[in-house]
Amino acid sequence: MKIRSITFFLDPHYPVDAQRLRVGGDFLRIAQPAFVAAGYEVQSSRLATVPFPRILPQLVSGELVRVACELEATAFSLGYAYVCMGPALPELPESYEIVPEALANTRNVFFSGSMTTRDGKVSLPAIRRCAEIIRKVSTISADGFGNLRFAALANVPAGSPFFPAAYHQGEEASFSLAIEAADLAIAAFKPAASLDEGRKSLIKMMEENAHTLTEVARSVESQSRVKFMGIDFSLAPFPSEELSLGTALEQIGVPALGLHGSLAAAAILADTIDQADFMRAGFNGLFMPVLEDATLAKRVVDSSLGVMDLLLYSAVCGTGLDIIPLPGEVSSDEIYAVLVDLASLSSRLSKPLTARLMPIPGKKAGELTQFDFAFFTNSRILPLRAKPLGKLLAGNETFALHSYKK
Repeated sequence: MKIRSITFFLDPHYPVDAQRLRVGGDFLRIAQPAFVAAGYEVQSSRLATVPFPRILPQLVSGELVRVACELEATAFSLGYAYVCMGPALPELPESYEIVPEALANTRNVFFSGSMTTRDGKVSLPAIRRCAEIIRKVSTISADGFGNLRFAALANVPAGSPFFPAAYHQGEEASFSLAIEAADLAIAAFKPAASLDEGRKSLIKMMEENAHTLTEVARSVESQSRVKFMGIDFSLAPFPSEELSLGTALEQIGVPALGLHGSLAAAAILADTIDQADFMRAGFNGLFMPVLEDATLAKRVVDSSLGVMDLLLYSAVCGTGLDIIPLPGEVSSDEIYAVLVDLASLSSRLSKPLTARLMPIPGKKAGELTQFDFAFFTNSRILPLRAKPLGKLLAGNETFALHSYKK
């Protein structure tokens, strides 16, 4: 287990207030050594702002690029590897239009786009704009890598430490922890003689680590005067089989993820996370990123696992569709159809979901990806069972879906 990210949240103001950013540097000089001293590897430290439409006085592309580049350079000088400037907002439709250029002109700045309104309604115009961003960003580079830094969000609140979903609200600076802990689930269920034993073992491991992490975080909070908001224990994987969430799910008893039984395993594991007692921030579900998980990537290669399967698992456990390699020729209309499903699922279930879709230029369904990136494993391009929507679903409405009640 390791800390995927110490994520620091702030409002940088406009023009960017250098003193507020220096607070982030002072915080990091206290926080990172404290967690390392407690025995945890810290993979990265990240900075997330309030949604960029709330920073800029005018939503013009050149100004977003300028501010994004300034934040990127300053954050790097303070020790932060990545910056997230939050989501484009449905009530400000022009905010979506300026995201692709900002992504094209930065290397380590992330953005998102909200598909749902502040009161949880599904916005078809916002979904369409997110689909168009994904389509445009896929052509920034030959490998389609730009969409690693963009996600479409549905009902995602502020404070998640995982990128690209992270954003801040309010004036007071804060921090939370994103945990990479798929290996804990493997360690819990591999030797278990029963589901009950495996679940109790995982809860114990999570609570013990969370207790230590919280003690350290409270000390950091006291020293830095930056508020601790909690832990996201979403069991994020790393691209090796011994650190794979897919491996953990198969240890529960599924012969190959994607076959029947997978939904039950996902529900059991997600429910186990729910039972653990710790201070929570963010998703605390199951991250299933195809290109970051060796076993998921393997199941895509052998055709056990597809996009519809991953969307189905999101209904009981997951955080959405994450790092899904798609054919380069996929259209924004086809992407829109997928996002409509995901946003509707999120609203009907009252749970946060995200989509990080990666059309790969020049690649067709079934072909292998060829990424040379330490945090990726290669897999096959997934086919998309989608055609442009018509009639009412192709409209410009914003509609509510009430949560299921027995």
